[in-house]
Amino acid sequence: MATMESLIGLVNKIQRACTVLGDHGGEGLSLWEALPTVAVVGGQSSGKSSVLESIVGRDFLPRGSGIVTRRPLVLQLHKTESGSEYAEFLHAPKKRFGDFGTLLSKLPSGLQPCKLSRRCLLLWLTGYGGDEFFFYAASVRKEIADETDRMTGKTKAISNIPIHLSIYSPHVVNLTLIDLPGLTKVAVEGQQESIVQDIENMVRSYVEKPNCIILAISPANQDIATSDAIKLAREVDPSGERTFGVLTKLDLMDQGTNALEVLEGRSYRLQHPWVGIVNRSQADINKNVDINSARRKEREYFDSSPEYSHLAHKMGSEYLAKLLSKHLEIVIRQKIPSIIALINKSIDEINAELDRIGRPVAADGGAQLYTILEMCRAFDKVFKEHLDGGRPGGDRIYGVFDHQLPAAMKKLPLDRHLSTSNVRKVVAEADGYQPHLIAPEQGIRRLIDGSLVYFKGPAEATVDAVHLILKELVRKSIAATLELKRFPSLQSDIAAASNESLEKFRDESRKTVLRLVEMESTYLTVEFFRKLQMEPEKTPANQPGQQNPNADRYTDNHLRRIGSNVSAYVGMVCDTLKNSIPKAVVHCQVKEAKRALLNQFYVNIGRREKEQLSAMLDEDPALMSRRESLAKRLALYKSARDDIDAVAWNK
Repeated sequence: MATMESLIGLVNKIQRACTVLGDHGGEGLSLWEALPTVAVVGGQSSGKSSVLESIVGRDFLPRGSGIVTRRPLVLQLHKTESGSEYAEFLHAPKKRFGDFGTLLSKLPSGLQPCKLSRRCLLLWLTGYGGDEFFFYAASVRKEIADETDRMTGKTKAISNIPIHLSIYSPHVVNLTLIDLPGLTKVAVEGQQESIVQDIENMVRSYVEKPNCIILAISPANQDIATSDAIKLAREVDPSGERTFGVLTKLDLMDQGTNALEVLEGRSYRLQHPWVGIVNRSQADINKNVDINSARRKEREYFDSSPEYSHLAHKMGSEYLAKLLSKHLEIVIRQKIPSIIALINKSIDEINAELDRIGRPVAADGGAQLYTILEMCRAFDKVFKEHLDGGRPGGDRIYGVFDHQLPAAMKKLPLDRHLSTSNVRKVVAEADGYQPHLIAPEQGIRRLIDGSLVYFKGPAEATVDAVHLILKELVRKSIAATLELKRFPSLQSDIAAASNESLEKFRDESRKTVLRLVEMESTYLTVEFFRKLQMEPEKTPANQPGQQNPNADRYTDNHLRRIGSNVSAYVGMVCDTLKNSIPKAVVHCQVKEAKRALLNQFYVNIGRREKEQLSAMLDEDPALMSRRESLAKRLALYKSARDDIDAVAWNK
């Protein structure tokens, strides 16, 4: 059977671990939010500090006018079997604070206590007495004030980041309380106008959580209908099942009045009983009346009071502490299943994210080389998927072959090159001083060579277009390889090696397609011309006997026939190149990219030293920080689950 100490202590432990990881509640869903807590809510000067100090049995909270509590204070009480009392702050885990007390002294006029050391004050007090007193802030109180100022500065601003204080004492009950800034209605000098709403929003962010127990502090010498704490509790907990009402300053009510209507639940009913508290008076605080003496006075007040003696066994700070501790244990028992469910869900989500971003890499060279090769294989797989159609991008290469190359060939200036005037010029230049006898073969060859030269442009453009697509697919593949995201240096190395290989493949492809064009002009297909029927030149019908008198050697009709024959042959070659150029490009660029994109890279990394491999696996600092944060959170959740499993719950 789980004891109350083990249950509350377990929650305390998980809360402290959550805070270390930056999970301090008040915003969003978190493990902290799943843990039952007791939030202390009240207006300024409602007696919140006195109630908390009375529960603890020690003076330890900063005091003063205005907003004193400017950060949430998570107060964890741990009951010890014996030994001295001490306190620990989460932000100073290796330092114990044992000074809860206060010093009394009377100082000469104008001398400030903060300028004296504690030892000097003790020595000075040894021989001095008097009626004027001041408090020398105890170390715990001073640490709370200093830590508050560290986050908010010396201003009167507030912060929702909590201070964690654990107090170990044989005189306390196991309990966790969250002291929140006091609700206020008016901003005072030095405060922003929004301070009223800011405080309410902070307090509301805690008490509106379904796992929060609300300790609503209200002064008895004010109308309960105007209580800030009760008003807020009613809004977030209309049924009153999460609210404990505390009525302070009962001894300060006007003579002839009492608070029985409230304490007996007739004025404002809650699911839990109201508890009355008698705070230390300001005179008691000034006289340094200790908490134990104040507790005795409180008990005597209720026992001797004609109005409250019948409720004395359910009144006072000691009863309140036991009541809250018992109720907190009950709520923790009820919430254990949902806490376990949240922990298991969080563990699965963290493991999934760690798998996605990658686990830490071992330090030895062999493991690092293996990791690099695994990353390369993952990248290569994604790259091939882009080419083979598993991912978008490869279809753009087909678009180059099917649209860009034919369109470029169609735009070639062949009509101008094979115009009648240019054919006459080329044929005449090819014949020289001796006209051809049967057919202008040299002229036709020159016309064909001149036409085929134009095809080098579209051929090279096709090579370059595919090269750019492959480079873009390399970039996309690196971005799409999840395993590579954590290694920016390795990404750069793979990108550089891939692009270097693609450059080599492009050069080889360019040479190949240019050879294809040159081959077509080097050896002509003779059968094509042999099949052509050379028709005799025809004289126009209106000039049956007239011969062409000009100096040209050929008639226009004959020249047009030559241009037409060359155009037909070039068209046949064009159809051939439309098929052969894509084949050459695929063979030299695409196929080689699939087969050997990182071959040279593999050779190079095999020669590198361990330090060079480590540099390649230099991760993104943000990713390393994220993994470290996830690992710590995972350890927290696993530890919490193990701790919960170790406790035998009393069903």
